[in-house]
Amino acid sequence: MVKIIFLVMFIFSSLFAVVNVNSANSAQLQTLNGIGPTKAGEILKYRKAHGGFKSVDELVNVKGIGPKTLQHIKSQVSIR
Repeated sequence: MVKIIFLVMFIFSSLFAVVNVNSANSAQLQTLNGIGPTKAGEILKYRKAHGGFKSVDELVNVKGIGPKTLQHIKSQVSIR
């Protein structure tokens, strides 16, 4: 049942929502293409250490996220 809920949440978020990287939790971050538990944790760690993201492009400073990953998720994220 939990997997079904997660799948529905993933599909819904992928189609209709933009994830705010300054307020999203790990589960919300994992709805982004190519972001699993490890990268979500790194985003949260970076956010905590730096007081949030000033721009979406700053995500490339997160361990495990390079320009290619950023390109895949850029249209799915916001900082507000």
